[in-house]
This record gives sequence, structure tokens and C-alpha cells, in this order.
Amino acid sequence: MTVSFLQKHFRINIMLLFKVSGIRKILYFLSFLSIQQSFAGPPFITDDPEPVEFKHWEYYISSIGQYQKNLYSGTLPHFEVNYGLIPNVQVHLILPINYNYINNRTFQSGYADTEFGIKYRFVQETDNMPQISTFPLVEIPTIKDSRFSNGKTQLYLPIWIQKSWNKLTTYGGAGYWINPGTNNKNWIFAGWEIQYDFSKLLTLGGELYYYTATTTDSRSSVAFNLGGFINFSEKVHIIFSFGHNLTNDNFFTSYAGLLWTI
Repeated sequence: MTVSFLQKHFRINIMLLFKVSGIRKILYFLSFLSIQQSFAGPPFITDDPEPVEFKHWEYYISSIGQYQKNLYSGTLPHFEVNYGLIPNVQVHLILPINYNYINNRTFQSGYADTEFGIKYRFVQETDNMPQISTFPLVEIPTIKDSRFSNGKTQLYLPIWIQKSWNKLTTYGGAGYWINPGTNNKNWIFAGWEIQYDFSKLLTLGGELYYYTATTTDSRSSVAFNLGGFINFSEKVHIIFSFGHNLTNDNFFTSYAGLLWTI
């Protein structure tokens, strides 16, 4: 959904957060949840370089979640639209309804930032060459809500590559986030995914990803997701993933959504 809506939740609402143990960890995990929302190649955080076909659409209604002790946070839901504007070029929009649920008693929701991006494939895949794209994303403060946004515009500059062999596809890449704001740091994300088409109905895959610290009091980490697609038809798909960190602080992530392609 990805992956990103960076540094959104509870950056200023400190009094409420001090009621929860591990305040710095919570702020860090909330910021990382935003990472997933912004550059996810649904249902994974790592994106692929393949744009939507010319004059075709993708519509997503999805929910991303991150869970740790005393804290649930994510989108419920978010809406994503992709359109093949011209050959090899896709325009992208995400509209997220964010939520936080703390200590099983405090629930918050709201809209803050809008994500816009353009994916451009500049190398076509051949027998000996992967396809390569860039997919800049910008997080645009839209509605003032300090619970889910610091009010700063953020920019992501990645490169993605992909190669397929019959039913097996693998893709990945890396990018640099420009992340302004108090105590924020510019940071790097890198990930790689592999998936296999078991049938026309089912595709399963997994990813491994790494990100550097996003704030002055956070840490870099390595994590994974497993997931896939259930293809009810050429147009209707259920997509899902779930994952966990492998290093540093403990968190669990999930993605569930409906994809409609036309």
C-alpha cells in the first residue's frame, strides 16, 4: 500500500502515548507502518516495475495493519487507483483512512495525507534483460491532523527491476526517502520479492526487506512478508500478506484487500 504516509501517528500526541509502555518504540513502529502504506506493491511492501497497461485501470479497497503489545495501527480502509496513462507510464493515487487503537480502549481515526505517484518503465524485459522502472511518490498533506501527519511533504525516489521465467516472477529494488520534520531522518528502503503462479486461481510469494532509521530515536531493521493473490476472475482478485520483523523491535504486519482490474 507497502508499502508510504510517513511519520504520521502520534508524533505530537505525547501525553496519551506516555500511558503506554515503550513510548519510543511505539512512535517508531507507527512511523514504519506509514512506510508500508506508502510504497507497498500490493500486497507486498516491495514494489514491481510493471505499469498498468495503457488505458487500463486498477482499483484497490484494502486495509493495512501493524500490531504490537498495547498498540494497533493502520488503514481502515485505504483506496488506491492506478491508471495506464500512456504506454509504459502509470499514474497512482492513494486515499487512506488511518486509525490507531491503544491499550484496548482508545480508538482514533482520520484522514491526513494523499499519496500521488508516476511509474515509468524505461527498460523492457527480454530473454536476457529485466524490465526496469522508476516510481517517484509524493506524500501530500491534505487535511490537518497531527495524529496522522506532521504536515510535511515527503518524497520517495526508487528504482525497481523484474524478471520472469514462465510461472516464476521475481522483482525488487531500493529507494531514498526525503523525510523532513522534527527528529526525522532521510532513509533508505530496499526489498526483494519472489512469487509463483501455482494455478490460474492462486499465486503465492514472499519478500525480504530492509530499511534504515527513519527518526533520530529509531533503528534500522530487517523483516519479511508472505502472501499472494486469489484470482476469482481476470478482473476480481483477493490479495493478502502477513509478516514479522527479523531484527530489533518486535512487530507483526498484515495486508488484506480487494483488487478490481479493467
